[in-house]
Amino acid sequence: MTAESVVLAGRHVRLEPLDYCHVDGLVAASAGDPALYRWSPVPQGKSDATTYVDTALAWRDAGSAMTFATLRASDGVVIGSTRFFNLERWAWPASHARHVPPNLKQTPDACEIGYTWLAPAAIRTAANTEAKLLMLTYAFETWKVLRVCLHTDVRNQRSRDAIERIGGKFEGILRAHRMAADFIARDSARFSIVAAEWPEAKRRLRQMLEQA
Repeated sequence: MTAESVVLAGRHVRLEPLDYCHVDGLVAASAGDPALYRWSPVPQGKSDATTYVDTALAWRDAGSAMTFATLRASDGVVIGSTRFFNLERWAWPASHARHVPPNLKQTPDACEIGYTWLAPAAIRTAANTEAKLLMLTYAFETWKVLRVCLHTDVRNQRSRDAIERIGGKFEGILRAHRMAADFIARDSARFSIVAAEWPEAKRRLRQMLEQA
């Protein structure tokens, strides 16, 4: 299955591969109070949204990311975006069970989930919880990754708390890790979920969805 064909659907949201047909939806979804996106790079306006899609598709073509438009399941309206990125494919020896012959495409051994943002009306709804459940299920049960990483701006306590609630284990602070949304060298709080922890994280996410 190619990145272009992966669709993850739940009761609240549908994640489909981001493309230019979503540009107007991204613009509408990101309109509103800019303060909501203090910590996340969120496209503002049509030109910015088009560039956002350009980058997502370039990363897809390079095999380093899979970016989704987040749609409200009930009516198909775009309410944000999220992505898998830093897709790691390890060089397993030929004798290893995870080794993939050169003629087959290797699925990731580890990845990161991020670049996640939602429209103002979708914040504090079940949308993000279900999107994380769909993505983590795909990563651990289809790709069979060994680790999923999640990073957030060290200043974003709400995001840090949310990652821990779904089972992310805090690993430490990466200093000057990447460019922040306010264009400084961002310190990142690093979290991860490994394969052995996935069943418990999945249980937590399902419980959170039931209570949403």
